[in-house]
Amino acid sequence: MTNSLRVAVIASNRFPIREPFAGGLEAHVSHLSRALASRGHRVSLFAAPGSDLAPGCEGLAVRFLELSESARHDISMPDAVFMSDHHAYLSLMLWLAGPGARQFDVIHNHSLHYLPVAMAPALSIPMLTTVHTPPTPWLESAIDAAAGEGTRFSAVSRHTADAWRKVIDDMAVIPNGVDTRMWPLGPGGRALVWFGRITAEKAPHLAIAAARQADRPLVLAGPISDESYFAERIAPQLHGNITYVGHLEHQRLARLVGESCTALATPAWDEPYGLVVAEAMSCGTPVVAFARGGIPELIDDDSGRLVPPDDIAAMAAAIDSTVRLPRNRVRERAIRHCSARAMVTAYADLYQNMINDVALRN
Repeated sequence: MTNSLRVAVIASNRFPIREPFAGGLEAHVSHLSRALASRGHRVSLFAAPGSDLAPGCEGLAVRFLELSESARHDISMPDAVFMSDHHAYLSLMLWLAGPGARQFDVIHNHSLHYLPVAMAPALSIPMLTTVHTPPTPWLESAIDAAAGEGTRFSAVSRHTADAWRKVIDDMAVIPNGVDTRMWPLGPGGRALVWFGRITAEKAPHLAIAAARQADRPLVLAGPISDESYFAERIAPQLHGNITYVGHLEHQRLARLVGESCTALATPAWDEPYGLVVAEAMSCGTPVVAFARGGIPELIDDDSGRLVPPDDIAAMAAAIDSTVRLPRNRVRERAIRHCSARAMVTAYADLYQNMINDVALRN
């Protein structure tokens, strides 16, 4: 049994942790923070202003930088967003390395920024960094420069852990989890569904092509993260049986997914985990997905079909067989393999082990 812990959670300084979520990382941080707080842990969340804090959670302020006019016009001035990110994380990490350390037992870093990892050796309390993406040059540089000191690492899938193996030897694998109560079993329907961020790397245009080949209606849902991509590749195809319903809040999205016959997942990159796959399966909705990244770790023959990446014909052909899958069996797969409860327990146990390791060394 893990004792009640004081946990500082580091997320993005740009995107608020609130519905409708900007992406899978924000949804993950929200669910984890709420679940930790519900178990009696004290959670402090560093995230963009406007975040929706759960009962038992408090916010850590993001510090903004007001540069002088001379500094703003200096030849060395970088992009304004880069400078804002740099100052926010630099301020946070200096505080956690100093007076803030007394307020926490452990830090859980989900940020994609390099500074939390680079400055981890200055911390007196343990930090866990969960990698949610493939390797980036900035993070690899930080890990190399800090020699991996000051932070433990975890990955959201075996695929992601393998991708980071060049710079991180010892990495726990704790798969993301979904709150299956928030994604209840649905009755299904005739239409296909695709949901997620509307961007080229998620490739919903391929889902549209597969739906047309399968002669089935398709509903798209999610935030438009790339306006040019949406205007060029998606908007011209929104006619007939292809509809876009916008960026839905959670209840409406879960209802839509549960009332769909099959979900399509069409990543054009190696998706580290595939949260939408787990969410759809929790609703009993089978998934046809490109076999990329961490997605093959989620889907079995009882919950969907994997097809070769970018193979529209194979995706279209696989749809009919998934429609006949028993929806309760699909949901059972999600409960067994994609449960938020198991994820939270694994993280809490790892926090306690890290704290115990520090105590033994001291």
